[in-house]
Amino acid sequence: MLIRPALPTDAAEIDTLLDAAFGPGRHARTASRLRVGAVPLVGPSLVARIDDGDLLGSIQLWPIALVADDDGAIPLTLLGPVAVARVARSIGLGRRLIAASLAIADDAGIDPILLIGDLSYYGPFGFTAAATAGWTLPGPVERDRLLLRQRVTRPLPRSAHVVAADSVSCRSAAMVGVDG
Repeated sequence: MLIRPALPTDAAEIDTLLDAAFGPGRHARTASRLRVGAVPLVGPSLVARIDDGDLLGSIQLWPIALVADDDGAIPLTLLGPVAVARVARSIGLGRRLIAASLAIADDAGIDPILLIGDLSYYGPFGFTAAATAGWTLPGPVERDRLLLRQRVTRPLPRSAHVVAADSVSCRSAAMVGVDG
């Protein structure tokens, strides 16, 4: 199996995999609203393929922002979706993709990283809901599923709005493609 950076040429197969993994309603989810108009980050967005080229899994990271009423925009990165083909769901591929993607993100200084998911799955990678209780998103989210991983400790607002990156004018290393 080969894990490598996702390329624009992988997009159609990734979409097919995501449709199979999450169903036709996936575009109505809150996390999908944050990705509208964005391009996944090059480098930490990965695909897994078997030797004959079939797509087994993918993980994508996206530029987003945290906007506090008086503090301006803080760049964030959204992790997800992570998808694994049905034939590969029992081999730990999702966790391998997450670990590899986070290692690349760490090397590139991409921090902090936000996701919507289960603490039991993402907690071992350093994600918690401790800082996100007062954050709002462009749709519903269960408070305990809004998870943040922050490797460099810096103050973040207790109350803020998570928005798509194109809805604010902020730019940082997390907002541009990372060479992979």
